[in-house]
Amino acid sequence: MMLVLILAAVLWGLGMVFRTPVAARLYMLGLLYVAVLFVQFALPDGHPLRQSLGGGPGQWLVLGGLIGAILIYRAGLGRVRSRARAVEAARAAQNPTPEGSFSAVELERYARHIVLREIGGPGQKRLKAARMLVIGAGGLGSPVLLYLGAAGVGTIGVIDDDDVSLSNLQRQVVHGDADGGRPKVFSAERAIRALNPHVTVRPYHRRLTSEIAAELFADYDIVIDGSDSFVTRGLVNAGAVAAGKPLVSGSIAQWEGQVTIYDPARGAPCMACLFPEAPADGLAPPCAEAGVVGALPGIVGSMMALEAIKLATGAGTPLRGTILLWDGLDADARRIDVARRPGCCVCGAV
Repeated sequence: MMLVLILAAVLWGLGMVFRTPVAARLYMLGLLYVAVLFVQFALPDGHPLRQSLGGGPGQWLVLGGLIGAILIYRAGLGRVRSRARAVEAARAAQNPTPEGSFSAVELERYARHIVLREIGGPGQKRLKAARMLVIGAGGLGSPVLLYLGAAGVGTIGVIDDDDVSLSNLQRQVVHGDADGGRPKVFSAERAIRALNPHVTVRPYHRRLTSEIAAELFADYDIVIDGSDSFVTRGLVNAGAVAAGKPLVSGSIAQWEGQVTIYDPARGAPCMACLFPEAPADGLAPPCAEAGVVGALPGIVGSMMALEAIKLATGAGTPLRGTILLWDGLDADARRIDVARRPGCCVCGAV
């Protein structure tokens, strides 16, 4: 019997060396077992070969019965597991992860947020339930969109009517070289989904106008303005004030940037309180004329995303009533307190 077991071990080892499929190795062992039984039944008692294999078929039949029982048990267990998986899959399809709760993958993804005392599980649930609208998918919008997506903000809207051009790629990190000519909102949507498939992205490839602002803003909790036009900024400010939504605003020029939260409904000023009129020609030239260092939008945009996360989770002290100024050339930051202006033409009646 020992000889047969050694031969079986050799066959199995050779199969492993030559990477023979397990099924083929089991088939070879089965043939070896059948050959042993054939010798036991075909040869007469006392035959030397039969004696070397145990002298009788009894022990081989017992061994075969035990192996057969084990194989039957494993096959039955496999069927039970398959049925259980099918039932679980059907239940999951009928009852997906409840709104506000997290799958195991999401828990691991957001683990560093959840262990933060200021955010924790409740704060992460608020992020998942949050709906944030980003105006512009350019220099400031790029880091804002990426960090909101990575943070697990449940619904992210982005509106922009521009297409990706080569000159954007020095600073607009949500887009890639292959996105040239593609609408920025769709390029951004693809990047966010690649970063985090657990969030919903709503791209609006159009220019923001007063006709659509009210209806669009009503569908979101927080508005984030990364546009580069004073006219657009004024339109966004008026729409946010009318909707009673907090507006996280950022702006950049050359080496400098600023971030604040306009929120008259909660005591902070609106943009028109601080800038009632458009700047004179030449005082605030666009980036295409004045230039901008590529990393600056990343710094200011990340601050904007952080303020939006703070608003959604209730963490820390948001920049309501405060403008944070950043001078990248000298690495200097300053804070300026600001207040609502009585008689403001936009928020005076709020």
